[in-house]
Amino acid sequence: MAHPYDELTPDCVLDAVESCGYRCDGRQLALNSYENRVYLVYLEEGTPLVAKFYRPERWSDAAIIEEHAFALELAAREIPVVAPLEHDGRTLHAHGGYRFAVYPRTPGRSPELEDRETLRWLGRFIARIHAVGATQPFVHRPRLDLETFGHEPSRFVLESGFVPSDLRAAYRSVVEDVLERVARCEARAGSVRLLRLHGDCHAGNILWTEAGPHFVDLDDARTGPAVQDLWMCLSGDRRAMEEQLSALISGYREFYDFDPAELVLVEALRTLRMVHYAGWLARRWDDPAFPANFPFFNTQRYWQDHVLALREQAALLDEPPLELHP
Repeated sequence: MAHPYDELTPDCVLDAVESCGYRCDGRQLALNSYENRVYLVYLEEGTPLVAKFYRPERWSDAAIIEEHAFALELAAREIPVVAPLEHDGRTLHAHGGYRFAVYPRTPGRSPELEDRETLRWLGRFIARIHAVGATQPFVHRPRLDLETFGHEPSRFVLESGFVPSDLRAAYRSVVEDVLERVARCEARAGSVRLLRLHGDCHAGNILWTEAGPHFVDLDDARTGPAVQDLWMCLSGDRRAMEEQLSALISGYREFYDFDPAELVLVEALRTLRMVHYAGWLARRWDDPAFPANFPFFNTQRYWQDHVLALREQAALLDEPPLELHP
């Protein structure tokens, strides 16, 4: 079966980069990316570049350009976001039937999220991102909501026949249950402020250097509550997450206000990410990169564990929200 990247050959990658005025030396390295295809491309002179080829039909041109504009807006405010490079006044280019963007190479390591000062540092920069994000809305990029991250992916999973027949009833029941609980969490949170977000602010999208963090990959930038860019930095038991969150928010509040009502959304957002992730894998299963890199998916064991994890989330959704400590 044909898949979206059949024609994205090494020559196509090099020709695309050279169409933006660069001279490649022939070397390229595929980087760890599945939704899109991302390559480190070496040049005859200067440091290598990162070329990102967008998955066809996922985003409109307007949505990609809006993401780029947000990144450039942040970079102009001296916020360490890796923004696309411009060529002939444009950041989105096309070659060989693919849309792509070129970025500077930014080395770095994963942040040490166990360190309170690291978390405060991250909190300060996330707050600065949000302060800019609140100045105007996205027009072409979507909102993080119950339908697109919960109901739609779970419907696709069921209608596409991925869940084994003996687990379909259990999956349907538990996903309906947790999504109802997510809706109740949203009701308890009330009318929280929505703003432009990074959207996928986990440790893999934060590069740490001696100068501090650099945020990369705004491909999932969308509208949502501020806590979406904070909760993915949390791990461990409840006490550990409260300590991590307290450090994040102490830094965050140096630059932007945080509404404690959003804390009730932490487990709700985690639940939506779990449901959405299963739907994402199902939707991409005809791309050969997915069976090769996610062999655990679409097995009996995967769906058994997924149902169990959602049942555990159901209990967490009814617990009191995390608390901030001095």
